[in-house]
Amino acid sequence: MTESTHSHVLSRRGVLTGIGVAGVAGLTVGSAAPAAASTPTTPGAALASLLAGNARFRSGHSRHPHQGVADVHRLAAGQHPFAIVLGCADSRVSPEVLFDQGLGDIFDNRVAGNIVDEVVTGSIEYAVAEFAPPVLVVLGHERCGAVAATVETIESGGTPPGSIGALVEALRPAIEPVLHQPGDVVENGVRANIRYQVARLLAGSAIVRDAVAARTLRVVGARYDLDTAAVTLL
Repeated sequence: MTESTHSHVLSRRGVLTGIGVAGVAGLTVGSAAPAAASTPTTPGAALASLLAGNARFRSGHSRHPHQGVADVHRLAAGQHPFAIVLGCADSRVSPEVLFDQGLGDIFDNRVAGNIVDEVVTGSIEYAVAEFAPPVLVVLGHERCGAVAATVETIESGGTPPGSIGALVEALRPAIEPVLHQPGDVVENGVRANIRYQVARLLAGSAIVRDAVAARTLRVVGARYDLDTAAVTLL
């Protein structure tokens, strides 16, 4: 994308026309739909809704909203997610579950280590341009296996098998600077990686930066605790 397109990044059709997107991640142009009446429309309200859902989940009082047949039919015509989440692919960290949300609420991007790369950035930019959700959460988690593998590889000097090495190399710049800090090395790495990926996303995407500057989008880092089910903002 050229700088000439950045001036209208928040004009959703303009962005998609300018970059020639006909469909991303199984979505098609024109898939936006009017938001449900209860859908948060400001960054503060969206973040509060996610955290309230997490409080319900960890207390055992999940409502499982927007998961009925009527919601399937309503969303068949289009979607209007109020949040983007970039999370880890770990099977224990499903955003809709831990934030107690439902179909059409969260635009999910999941990859081991919640890594920002060009493809992930493009997916997030698509969501920002097409749906204008007011919050974007980079969600890491306790005892992340990708972070642990990176720590082990750096400390041992070994070589991970297959394409796992690509994950390690993507995480290395975030993890290496905190290897010798006091405390648990993996936990330090998890927190450092969340902050690193937030910074990488903001530095690498004019579309995201423009939305943040316009105060229509808030980008936050968060950590999920596997033991308590609590999400904590960093």
